[in-house]
This record gives sequence, structure tokens and C-alpha cells, in this order.
Amino acid sequence: MQVFRSNGKLLITGEYAVLDGAKSLAVPTTKGQSLEVSEGETGLISWKSLDENDNIWFESDFRINEGDFQPLLNLDKPEDKETAKRLQQLLRSCFRMNPAAFSDKGYSITTKLDFNRKWGLGTSSTLVNNLAQWLQVDAYKLLEESFGGSGYDIAVAKSDLPITYQLTANGPAAYTADFDPPFKDQLFFVYLNRKQNSREAIAHYRNTPKEDIQGLTEKISGITEQIITSENILEFRMLLQAHEMLIAKAINTPRIKEELFPDYPGLIKSLGGWGGDFILATGGEEEQEYFKKKGYDTIFSYKDLIK
Repeated sequence: MQVFRSNGKLLITGEYAVLDGAKSLAVPTTKGQSLEVSEGETGLISWKSLDENDNIWFESDFRINEGDFQPLLNLDKPEDKETAKRLQQLLRSCFRMNPAAFSDKGYSITTKLDFNRKWGLGTSSTLVNNLAQWLQVDAYKLLEESFGGSGYDIAVAKSDLPITYQLTANGPAAYTADFDPPFKDQLFFVYLNRKQNSREAIAHYRNTPKEDIQGLTEKISGITEQIITSENILEFRMLLQAHEMLIAKAINTPRIKEELFPDYPGLIKSLGGWGGDFILATGGEEEQEYFKKKGYDTIFSYKDLIK
């Protein structure tokens, strides 16, 4: 049996703008996903996905047929049908990149998450990176051929340290970042527990004039560099607040603090797609109580969630 593991991710700076070449800061999480691969019945992939409590959240067999992977079980739930469809798409990409791995072979594959898959910490990216490790193929190319995206989450999945990530003319550029804020005991993460339709925000961003996008990416890149070297919480807050204002204007969306937490005394920074998943907040135990009183129970300190 072979076992592979990849780290989950949080994007601290550069959401939206990372797609246009902004230098972004991303951090790996202590929580991730593993992939176990054993030999199985020839011509068949038996797939099982476990959640953080070892409960099966998806299971199906796929028949390997000349690069196609047809699910053999009758999947009644719409969610299961969608998962099977995405896996089928991913396995087809795997076959195109390494057909020899599937020739006259079969596998039993089990994935195991350390985190709730609704949290947005990288269920897809950790899977892609694990499959790429197993098949010894380019994880960025596999992502591009399957789910798409900037690829920053693949870079984080491979790293045990914070990174800067930037799309360049020569492809993805990921470098280890010396980001270890001395004030990290004053940082924590809150899960908002809501899904946000970001299509309008993305559409508005895509309609932004090219020269404005270029100016935005340059400003975001500069903020990223300054955040990495910031030595006190006041400077950190000021930089992230400037970042929030720039992105809010670019996507024509109010900041999450204005929308949900206008009376919060500290900083609130959206992470990833605005309005869903996690936010970064500044403060201590008293500030964490603010969110708990409002019904937000999934809260992690920086040291508990970030590697």
C-alpha cells in the first residue's frame, strides 16, 4: 500500500488578483488529506472517501475502459452524482497524463480528510496533489486539465511553510516566505458557515479595465511583501485593511466586516472567495467570544490551524 498526504490551504492575500499575476501570500494548514492506494481488481478502481470522523461520504467503483471511468454503482443523491462526475473528469485527466499506470491494472483507493469538507481548506487541491504524487505527474497540469484555478493551492499542498505565489509568463512561481508574525497569538480564524454565490463579484472583476487590473495587482503585490515583513499588529491591520478596500472596489462587494460585523473592534479579513468559508480576525479571547455570541462556533487560533 502507498500513502500520500497534502496540506490544506488559506490564502492570506491576493484573492481574485492572484489570477492576474498578483504576488500572494498563502499558508499551509495543519489539516489536510491523505490518499491510500492498494492493488485491486484489474480494470476496476474501487473508490472510498472518508471524512474527518472516518465516515464514508462517497463510495463508488469505476470501470477503466480505454481512458474512460464509468461509475458502476447507482448513485441516487445529486451530490453523489456530482462527485462521481468530478472524479470521472479527474481520472480521465490522470489517464491522459500517465496511461501506463492504468494498463491492465486495478486499484483500491481511499481518501481521508482531516477537516470538514465544507470549510474550503482544499478538498479538491489536496486530492489533485496526492494523485499527482502517486502517478508522478505535474500537479499544476493535472489541476489545469480538471478543476482549473490559479494553482496556489497546489503550491501550498506541497509546502510545510508559508509561500508567496505568483503566475508569471514562465508559469507558476512559488517560493518559501519568511512569514512567522510575532503577534500570531493575536490572530485567529472564524468559519462563517455559509456558501456565497460569487459569480457577480467575479463578473465585475472580469469587466474591470486592463489598466486598472494591472494597477491592482501591483498594489496587492506590494502589500503582500510588506505583510511578510510586518513586525507589529498595528502595521499588519493597516495593510490588510488597505487590501480589503482594494478588493472590495475591484469586485464591487462590501467588506465582510461592514456586512456582518460592523461593531467588531478589530480587523476582519476575508480569505479566498468573499463571503464564505473562513475569515481572519485580530484579537484575543475576548474578541473570540464576540463571534461565539453571534453563533460562530468554529474558531481556530493561528497556531492550531497553521503549520
